[in-house]
Amino acid sequence: MYDAKFVYGNFILIDVTDEKEKKKVVALLSGGLDSQLAVRMMQEQGFDVSAVAIKTPFCDFDCGRGCGFEIRERADDLNVNLKTVYLGDEYIEMLKNPKHGIGAGFNPCIDCRSMMFDAAKKHMDEIGAEFIISGEVLGQRPMSQHAPALRTIEKESGLVGKIVRPLSAGLLPSTDPEKEGLIKREELGMIKGRTRKNQLQMAKEYGIENPPNAGGGCLLTDPAFGIKAKDLFEHTKIPTINDIDLLKIGRHFRLDEQTKLVVGRNKDENEMIKAIALPGDILLEAKDHVGPISILRGKNAQNHVRFASSVTLRYSDAPKEGQGVVNVNSDNLSEEVSTQRAIEQDYIKFRI
Repeated sequence: MYDAKFVYGNFILIDVTDEKEKKKVVALLSGGLDSQLAVRMMQEQGFDVSAVAIKTPFCDFDCGRGCGFEIRERADDLNVNLKTVYLGDEYIEMLKNPKHGIGAGFNPCIDCRSMMFDAAKKHMDEIGAEFIISGEVLGQRPMSQHAPALRTIEKESGLVGKIVRPLSAGLLPSTDPEKEGLIKREELGMIKGRTRKNQLQMAKEYGIENPPNAGGGCLLTDPAFGIKAKDLFEHTKIPTINDIDLLKIGRHFRLDEQTKLVVGRNKDENEMIKAIALPGDILLEAKDHVGPISILRGKNAQNHVRFASSVTLRYSDAPKEGQGVVNVNSDNLSEEVSTQRAIEQDYIKFRI
């Protein structure tokens, strides 16, 4: 607070020019409704909230898939500063052997949340914030939002007592901010389980228009995607961001321990496959028919060119009978392969 004194004769006027500085907190902002509500609850209690949004190779809110939340607009609506943190190679390294296991897909939720809170902790220290908040709801997610998991995440991220989950905090043990009198338990929520009735009512009260639907956001929670991710980590010693980007598109076939084939499903995926291709990769495309672009990747890729050509032809509009020609390109070398369309019994056993 800054007081300016003005003296007029025998009178002293005091002009209060600034409000008392607000206590700072950091919010993990996913873009979903729950994290928005957590921010609103803390703002209502007089805190200055800054937000951290986490990107990973599997949950990138700018990519048009996965999380898909317009998170910057959410931050603007909430009137909070937004810092984005990208967890790339370190996230991939964690996925090789997640300490607390994986869920129904290939999702290491406890290890993932611990990394996210660790990133938020760094921002908390940078700006001198008091504690961290998140929109987690007790019992909402089976792997990471039951009480023991919440405690594990706090311990792993070095934030025991420093994480407040406003929507469910009334059902959870007291945190340091509550013990220190910074927040009051009677102003904290007691929401649990998967129902969204309470959150939707709160959204209405806070004036949050068009609240986003509930959704996991992370591709690793999708069982089908998880199978492809698991296959990659089982067969590639050091997966790259490029490998993971390829996981997000196409039909995948494991041809041998070191080689895979990915077949585009539409024009957009065809363009992405061309953009993703690296030196040593082989690209295939039917010469005279509309169809996919396929990519062969791996040490033994050359051994599978004819088979991959037949599969590529199978997914084109080439007639079932007769021969077709497939253009094969690798490292600026081109050839044409004449082949018949593959039949399902030939390739389905390789499908991931």
